[in-house]
Amino acid sequence: MTSPAGRTRSANNWNLPNAITVVRILMAPLFFWLLLADAGADGPMRWWAAVVFVVAISTDGLDGWLARSRGLVTDLGKILDPIADKLLTSGALICLSILGELWWWVTIIIVVREVGITVWRFVELGRGTVVPASSGGKLKTLMQSIAITLALTPLWTIVGDWIYWVNWTAMAIALVLTVWSGLLYVREAIQLARQHRREGQ
Repeated sequence: MTSPAGRTRSANNWNLPNAITVVRILMAPLFFWLLLADAGADGPMRWWAAVVFVVAISTDGLDGWLARSRGLVTDLGKILDPIADKLLTSGALICLSILGELWWWVTIIIVVREVGITVWRFVELGRGTVVPASSGGKLKTLMQSIAITLALTPLWTIVGDWIYWVNWTAMAIALVLTVWSGLLYVREAIQLARQHRREGQ
């Protein structure tokens, strides 16, 4: 699942998919402000925060599809894309914990996993290896996005408190997938470390 840095040189880094990824990163501060500005009240700003999150996280599929369908996959995109996802999802979880709507231990487990994998990716990049998102990592991101969207959107004001059980179940599944995919990356990291030792790096 890895590729030597520099192997993907068929596309210019400054292309539409990468621009969309950058926009996703820039949308994160706006989302954080909308969510925290009114202390999590179930008013218009909370709804707008949910809308901004959904729009921002949805661009992940769009930039990936554009990059693959138009031959615009770049090493920069492989690095920026997961960073943009982690910024949005980890930031959302931290905000929810600040608001007292999510246990801090859940947020800490997920954020530590996300930061750890990102740091490892940069270490491997320095060694000349790009580590793209795995299928397990993509599934994890999808479930995190669903769980966070449910937690952000004040549907309880419309359908009642039973929706909290749906929210908690979705977050539990996201947590399990986060830990599971993280363990898969740990296995890959061990394999790469052995490979680097054999190559004398």
